[in-house]
Amino acid sequence: MSDEQLLHLVFGGELEDLEGIRFSDLDKLDIVGIFPSFAEAEAAWRQAAQRTVDSAQMRYFIVHLHRLMDPDNDHPHDD
Repeated sequence: MSDEQLLHLVFGGELEDLEGIRFSDLDKLDIVGIFPSFAEAEAAWRQAAQRTVDSAQMRYFIVHLHRLMDPDNDHPHDD
């Protein structure tokens, strides 16, 4: 097991249209949290997405923060 922290951000919001990823109101983004593994981020993402399943415009995303923080590292242990 690696001591490297592979941080992941889960967030979402209402999209302007279903064809793109432009949010209709940045002030209303739902920041679910930052998680230490992809598995934990995915579980949080699934829970948030399920909570808003009745709204077709709502979308949640997982951002690999560790890739943004260290783009030169290929992060072999990342899912």
